[in-house]
Amino acid sequence: MIDPAAAEIIERAAALLRRGELVAFPTETVYGLGADAANSTAVAKIFTAKGRPQDHPLIVHLAEAAHLDRWAKDIPAAARKLAAAFWPGPLTLVLKRQPDVCDAITGGQDTIGLRVPKHPLALELLREFGGAGGGLAAPSANRFGHISPTTAAHVRDELGDAVAMIIDGGPCQVGIESTILDLSGERPAILRPGMISAAAIGAVIGAELVLAGVTAPRVSGSLESHYAPRTPLQLVTSDGLIFAVRQAMVSRERTAFLATMAQPLGNELITWKLVPSDPESFAREIYASLRELDVLGCARIVVQAPPPTTAWQPMLDRLRRAASGFDN
Repeated sequence: MIDPAAAEIIERAAALLRRGELVAFPTETVYGLGADAANSTAVAKIFTAKGRPQDHPLIVHLAEAAHLDRWAKDIPAAARKLAAAFWPGPLTLVLKRQPDVCDAITGGQDTIGLRVPKHPLALELLREFGGAGGGLAAPSANRFGHISPTTAAHVRDELGDAVAMIIDGGPCQVGIESTILDLSGERPAILRPGMISAAAIGAVIGAELVLAGVTAPRVSGSLESHYAPRTPLQLVTSDGLIFAVRQAMVSRERTAFLATMAQPLGNELITWKLVPSDPESFAREIYASLRELDVLGCARIVVQAPPPTTAWQPMLDRLRRAASGFDN
């Protein structure tokens, strides 16, 4: 249960959503930009507010796994098992869509991404919004391709008056987007890594996951360039970090650094942001840290690359996309 003040906020937000307005709300991953997924006019507002390409599909958030059949058909047993194991939680399942699902939601594809978020305010909003399996289309509440928001302030900074209401649920506890698993093909495949690992998924369904092929469905966050600050971002190894510091000192360029190691050399042109060295805490802080450095007016942001291990794969994926296009 939530307190009376929060309940009143949720009631107002649900009423706005039923009227076709946009409401930003917290999830455990990032803040979502919500619209009634059954209202094509409301969904169109998401694309306008974000500057999102029309063929880029949206994830629909549900109050509970029992609503799966409203949005998906031919649901495999593996999907039911994974929903029981990980929902509410940061796992999106890509399934065959029901025929009446809005084309804008799916990017014109025959599949749809669905999940149940693990945040008390998100779940209360979905329940209050209601309907017969009513769902909210909710990509990250930011301009398309930019750093995802993990606080209500990030949403205000990004979207301002484009959102009718922002529900403030504090900082997101996971901090990066959900794992996306495709169950629409012959074999399950990870389309976007997240904090629920392939090993954890495989243990539940008793199957080995494969890499996404060229015919895999388009999904959120899968473009080569994504999650990027406006300041050019360079991803370097630990050894490369030392070189980048010296390069900044020689070139006299104001440079921001984000690293798990202590600052090796001091200089008035260098801003050093120390972040946690464990994967869960790093994920929780990475987007907020990048936003903090992005407003400093530096020539570039240099990020120490996480190790290429399974536990760090989701963060490395996000940072590689954020650094796409950097001229080394």
